[in-house]
Amino acid sequence: MSAEKNKEAVNHPKHYQSKTGLEAIDVIEAFDLNFNLGNVIKYILRCGKKDADVQELEKARWYLEREIANRRQK
Repeated sequence: MSAEKNKEAVNHPKHYQSKTGLEAIDVIEAFDLNFNLGNVIKYILRCGKKDADVQELEKARWYLEREIANRRQK
């Protein structure tokens, strides 16, 4: 893999971008989301862009359930 392609895969992976180039990290930072909620968004946005669609949704659910549990403890 060329150095440029490797850099793109690390800094701007396609499975974290919309068709217009908007990235999951941009959404997460714009809404100032915490770690758990950021991961929920990340996994939902990349669902359908990788082979494990259901696994991506299960990961999103796991982080959402963790966030709910944390908030109930407060």
